[in-house]
Amino acid sequence: MLDFNDTQIAFEAKSDSELRNARLLFGTIKHPGLVKLAKLGTNIALGIHFPLGWIVKPTLYKQFVGGETIEDCARTVAGLRRFGVKSTLDYSAESEQTPEGIEATMKETLRSVDNAKGNPDIAYAVFKPSTLTTDALLAKASEHPEQLTAEEKAAHEAYHQRFLALCQRAYDNDVRILVDAEDYCFQDSIDAMTDEAMRMFNKRRAIVFATLQMYRHDRMPYLRRILEDAKEKGYTAGIKFVRGAYMEDERARAVAMGYPDPICKNKQATDDNYNQGVEFVIDNLDHFELFMGTHNEESNYRLAKLIEKKGLRHDDPRIFFAQLLGMSDNISFNLAHAGYNVTKYVPYAKVRDVLPYLIRRAEENTSVAGQTTRELNMLNLETERRKRAK
Repeated sequence: MLDFNDTQIAFEAKSDSELRNARLLFGTIKHPGLVKLAKLGTNIALGIHFPLGWIVKPTLYKQFVGGETIEDCARTVAGLRRFGVKSTLDYSAESEQTPEGIEATMKETLRSVDNAKGNPDIAYAVFKPSTLTTDALLAKASEHPEQLTAEEKAAHEAYHQRFLALCQRAYDNDVRILVDAEDYCFQDSIDAMTDEAMRMFNKRRAIVFATLQMYRHDRMPYLRRILEDAKEKGYTAGIKFVRGAYMEDERARAVAMGYPDPICKNKQATDDNYNQGVEFVIDNLDHFELFMGTHNEESNYRLAKLIEKKGLRHDDPRIFFAQLLGMSDNISFNLAHAGYNVTKYVPYAKVRDVLPYLIRRAEENTSVAGQTTRELNMLNLETERRKRAK
């Protein structure tokens, strides 16, 4: 029976020292004041090019990042494989949006797609569309495309070609690729390109996956449109569900710009929207593949029960559960132990380039209700279990 409280299975991969380090880390980031101070210090250090690797690598980096390069991640990938968990390597460098930075990100993302080719330990590739262009151009193309200048149209077309080139490489390599969701002001353009790519590359199976942030109250109508389009044009839609990552910023921008708040009215409405989306995909699985990304235990239990109810195999290749590296191991490893398809997002990048991502992970653990407390409780329970077992 699936039990996310089974800490022996959850932390079998961790040594006693790794368990202690994880407890210390989550014990620290449970304090919002310390996280805010760390964020301020990080921004200052980045501004003056002060080296931070000596303090970051043994702490946040070790917990949440696979390494600096694809090759560095091999050990993490192999460690997850031992327990039936696949990896999704995520190049998480937040480079400057210069032509040089965009080109470097493009090349590295292509490398990650090539690395996944024929690799049974890698479940998906992934990319963040805003790393292939500039925020200003992406926002304008999404919100006011009719106002693009000739120069901006050319730049946007270059971004369009980069987007499709990644999807083409994924198709050529038979690698599923996740298109990450972003801010509301960027998403219309991303949705349009993702829809186009799914029509082009998902004829035989789902290669390109759209990401739906279900804290947006317009995502169910969008999901229904995808289903109708998939039926009409004869492709399999890839759908990745997340709850969402930019709620406070989204609401502030909606007020500032004078447009309706795009976010569900409260957490319960978001949870209901999320669960409805997952159930809709499972009910129409002949036209979908599903990547469910969440650290919410109830949502994971619900999907497992839906799989049972529909008489589907636990390891149906069309369905994957997913969590971030270093978080919710009690969910990931217990699901894998029960035979379900599970992948961990494994970020990689140089310390300096991945610091903004790491700070967001710390903030997420602090702000999501009960997240850090749950992590700590599980780690403490396993520590006590091991003491009793000796």
